[in-house]
Amino acid sequence: MNLEDSPLDGLAGGNRRTMIRAMSAPNESNPVPPKGNLDDLRDQIDLADRQLVELLNRRAEIVAKVGLVKQRDGVPIYAPHREAAVLQRAIELNNGPLPDRAIEGIYRELMSGSFAIEQPLRIGYLGPRGSFSHVASQAHFGSSVTFEAVTNIESVFDEVRRGHVDYGLVPIENSTGGGITETLDAFRDCRGEVVVYAEALITIRHNLLSNSAPEKIKRIYSKPEIFTQCRKWITSTYPMAELIPAASSSKAAETAFHEQQEDPESGIAAIGSALAGQVYGLNVLYEDIEDNPNNITRFLVISKQQALPSGQDKTSIMFMTDNSPGCLVRVLAIFDRAGINLSHIEKRPSGRENWKYSFFIDTEGHRDDKVMQMAIEQARNDCEEITVLGSYPRATRIL
Repeated sequence: MNLEDSPLDGLAGGNRRTMIRAMSAPNESNPVPPKGNLDDLRDQIDLADRQLVELLNRRAEIVAKVGLVKQRDGVPIYAPHREAAVLQRAIELNNGPLPDRAIEGIYRELMSGSFAIEQPLRIGYLGPRGSFSHVASQAHFGSSVTFEAVTNIESVFDEVRRGHVDYGLVPIENSTGGGITETLDAFRDCRGEVVVYAEALITIRHNLLSNSAPEKIKRIYSKPEIFTQCRKWITSTYPMAELIPAASSSKAAETAFHEQQEDPESGIAAIGSALAGQVYGLNVLYEDIEDNPNNITRFLVISKQQALPSGQDKTSIMFMTDNSPGCLVRVLAIFDRAGINLSHIEKRPSGRENWKYSFFIDTEGHRDDKVMQMAIEQARNDCEEITVLGSYPRATRIL
């Protein structure tokens, strides 16, 4: 548009000049074209890449020395308090234009490569491959570790306890569906042999996966909970489709692939992760079909080791009270009087006696904090059992 013939003519002189400068000035939506041609800019990128790779390998040489010192001193290779500090420092150093999320992703993958240099790690997760636990494991640990799929959550705990994997990753609660009972029961049954070492917050994105044309979809496989989380989208997009429950979203994707191999015109689809589509050879027909775009699952990293304080920690505690009136209230009041915030509470049957329950709470602070230690000791007076499930850095960013 020619500014001289524009509607700005109706503005007074000073306002008109201000408006023209604002419209003409460089900004994020109207940047000044850089000097030089495309080849020159690509040469600059090539130079930056060479320098970047040199710096990364220089860092890796130091990492290798760190690994030797850790092995000599018996220090765990994966230290979540150190991970939290490195990520926080990298984000604080970031002045753009890369977003913080990109910086965090780069550093998580960089630390994953560091694990491979120091000592290869094996991570157990709830399979099959392509499950959301698999997605979460990759998001948290990067792609340079070894992943071991197991058949159920109890088996993740068992593999960690036996030392068959270095760490396990299990879901503990979903922002839509609530607590994961299988994980709570596994903590109850392991009685402190396995502890919480870290946590991760993962955005859950559901996708319609199929090698059929969108208009030919007749049957859709997935977990019943996922059908619930995508109910509005399914009702509006495929109201006549048959919904077939599956044991897991990844199993749904595997089933859909095999059925389409046998009958390409079957019109079969699955709802699951984009990773499941990659693993089982299915195209993503529709992305992000969940009704709630803020669908987040909290995962816990479990270990036989205790995490050191990071300064921003949580402590998870399991306890069982006696059956006296007001006992639960008294236990919770102890933490209240100590000024310790309780961020989450769940209950599960004790597994020992009818109408007796195990309670699970998440508190803010570390088990080594004096205030926390005193509160836990006071709570023992009103508990038949109390177990600290672990203290660990609080997840501050959603992956």
